Amino acid sequence: MKSVLITGANRSIGLETVKKLSEKGLFVYLGSRDLEKGKAVVKELTANGFGNIKAIEIDVTKPDSILAAKNTVESEQGKLDILINNAGISGALPQNASNTPIKDIQEVFDTNFFGVISVTQAFLGLLKKSDSPRISNITSGLGSLTLHSDPTWKYYNFKSSGYGTSKAALNAYTINLAYELRELPFKVNAIDPGYTATDFNHHSGPGTVESAVDFIIKHTLTDENAPTGQFFSNDIEDETGVSPW
Repeated sequence: MKSVLITGANRSIGLETVKKLSEKGLFVYLGSRDLEKGKAVVKELTANGFGNIKAIEIDVTKPDSILAAKNTVESEQGKLDILINNAGISGALPQNASNTPIKDIQEVFDTNFFGVISVTQAFLGLLKKSDSPRISNITSGLGSLTLHSDPTWKYYNFKSSGYGTSKAALNAYTINLAYELRELPFKVNAIDPGYTATDFNHHSGPGTVESAVDFIIKHTLTDENAPTGQFFSNDIEDETGVSPW
C-alpha cells in the first residue's frame, strides 16, 4: 500500500485530497498543526467509512515538529511514496509592495516557501526509498510572473507582495528540486488547484474543491512517463493544463 503525507490537511482542499486518496487505497497521513483537531477529523472520516487515515502533527514552520513527523512515518512505513506540500497561508491583506511590513511578508514565506523546503528536505530520504516517489507542491496562479505581467489576464489586479511572491519562489524551488532529482524516478511538480471556493479566500473563488482535488490527484498519481519540473494550473483552459512560469 502506497503512503502519502499531506500537510495542512484537516480542512478544505487538503481534507478533500485525504478523502479521495483514501478511497483510492492509499495510506494517508493527515498532517495538521493541531494534533487534536486532526484526530477529530480522522474520527469523523472513519465514522463515514473512510479507512487507512492517520492524523499526524506537523507544523511546517517548526523543525522539531517536522522531525517528529518524519520519525513517525519512518517507524511505521519505512518509506514515503508521496509528499503533497499543501499547507499555506495568505497573510494579512492588502499586501502592497510599497508598504507591507517585512514581518508580514516573512510570516507568509515561512509557511509557503521555507516550510515546504524544510518538510521536503526532511522527508527526502524516505521518498528515495519509494519505487515511484512523487512531490506535489501546491502553488497558485498568482505565482506566475508571466501572467502577472499580462494586463489582459483576468487576475492581473490580484497583486500580493507576500502570498504571490512566496508562490513564485516556491515555483522556482520546484524547478531546482526537479532538476536535482532528474536521474531518479521522482516526479516533482508545482500544481495550482485554481481559484477555488474555500475558507482560505472566504469562498470567493469560482472553482469547486472537488475539481481542485481531481486536478491535484491527476498530476500526482502519475506513471513513469509523466513530466517533472512542470507548473500545472486548473485555471489554464487547455488539455495540458501547463501554466507559464
